[in-house]
Amino acid sequence: MRALRLIRRLAWAGVAATGFVVLAVATGWFVVDGPGAGGRPAVATGPASLAIGGPFRLTDHRGRAVTERDFRGKPMAVFFGFTHCPDICPTTLGEFAAYMEALGPAAERLHWVFVTVDPERDTPEHLARYMELFDPRIVALTGAEARVAEAARGFRVSYRRVPLEGGGYTMDHTASVFLLDAAGRFAGTIDFKEPDAVAVQKLRLLLGLPPGA
Repeated sequence: MRALRLIRRLAWAGVAATGFVVLAVATGWFVVDGPGAGGRPAVATGPASLAIGGPFRLTDHRGRAVTERDFRGKPMAVFFGFTHCPDICPTTLGEFAAYMEALGPAAERLHWVFVTVDPERDTPEHLARYMELFDPRIVALTGAEARVAEAARGFRVSYRRVPLEGGGYTMDHTASVFLLDAAGRFAGTIDFKEPDAVAVQKLRLLLGLPPGA
């Protein structure tokens, strides 16, 4: 995990100054117009609040059939990816663990969810082995191709299969983490390139916690 985080930090070292600007702007948006307005996460209302999320029927990496209703009552952090991903997906799942560490006991008040966009290879059995590499609080979901596509449409996630030279394939996919409140309503995103400090503040605001130090 530390190696993944170090690689990411080195990759972005050349834009450190820009990162500070992004941090200031993003934090300002969260406090003034975004989920941090009024000191608590603001939830989108009207049609926009229905645009991301919605019903799904999938199977977790322990073989249990689940729907979106199984995750009600706690906010959610949802990421779509695949286990054969060489960089973005393991980095994001490693960062989930880093966010949990930063949140401390409050991390238990969130559902941490990884949905595969490659159900052909990512069976529950394969996901179970893969998830042993990450924090056990992360739940991985898969299912029939049609059901994965249904879930992706609900979150407005795009993905496509890309053939590789010599055979095999990889997947192009949306790399953002989607944040939902305890009622399943869309509450924002964490971008792959977002500074860790901003990501943790968003999660704290989603949980109704005061901004961290």
